[in-house]
Amino acid sequence: MLDVQGLSKSYAAPAGPIRVLDGVTFTLGPGGRLAVMGPSGSGKSTLLSILGTLEAPTKGCVTLDGADPFAASPAKRAAFRNRSIGFVFQEHHLLSGCTALDNVLLPVLASAAPSAAMVERARGLLDRVGLEKRHQHLPGQLSGGERQRVAVARALVMAPRLVLADEPTGQLDSHVAAAVTDLLVELAGEAGGMLIVVTHADAVAERLGTVRRLVDGRLLP
Repeated sequence: MLDVQGLSKSYAAPAGPIRVLDGVTFTLGPGGRLAVMGPSGSGKSTLLSILGTLEAPTKGCVTLDGADPFAASPAKRAAFRNRSIGFVFQEHHLLSGCTALDNVLLPVLASAAPSAAMVERARGLLDRVGLEKRHQHLPGQLSGGERQRVAVARALVMAPRLVLADEPTGQLDSHVAAAVTDLLVELAGEAGGMLIVVTHADAVAERLGTVRRLVDGRLLP
C-alpha cells in the first residue's frame, strides 16, 4: 500500500516561502490506479517527485508497503527507488547510443549485471508492448510512440510496486496515447502493482478509473 499523509512542500524565496503542496493525503492499495489532473503549476510534478523519492517533503510522510524511504540514507533510498518505483516521463529519456533492449535493462544495470532471467524479462516486455521486432533498434530508428513504449517497458522491468507516469502521452496522437495508457494499466497492475498518472488528457484519466484534481497544492476529493 502507498500511504501519503499531510504532504506539504515549500521552497524558499526572497519574498517568503512558496508553498507548492499543501497537506496532500491519500492511500492507494494493491492494484490501485489514480489519475491526477490539474492546471499547470498546481504541484503535480512536484507530487510525483516526492512520491518517487527524488525530493523530500517539507512536512508529512510517504510510506510504501510500510517503508519510509525518507528515513533511510541517500544510498539506501536510491536502492529502494530502483527496486520499488518505476518512472515514465513525458520525454522518454532513452539513451541514444543504446538499443531498445539495452535501454529497458538500464535499471537492472544500476545494481548488477543483468541475469539471463532479467534479459528474458526485458525481451518479454518489449514483445508485450508490440516491439518484438525492435529489440536491437536504436531510439533514432523508432517512432515517438515506439520510444514511449520502450520507456514503459523500462519502467516495469524491475517489477516495481509503484509506477509513476508524468504526462506519458503528452506528445502522442490520441490512438497511440490510448494504446500506451492501456499498456501501463495492464502491465503496472500485474502482481498488485500501483499506478499514478499525471495527465491533462481526459481520455487518459478515464482509463485509470479514479481521478483526483490537484488545485493550488491541495488534492481535492
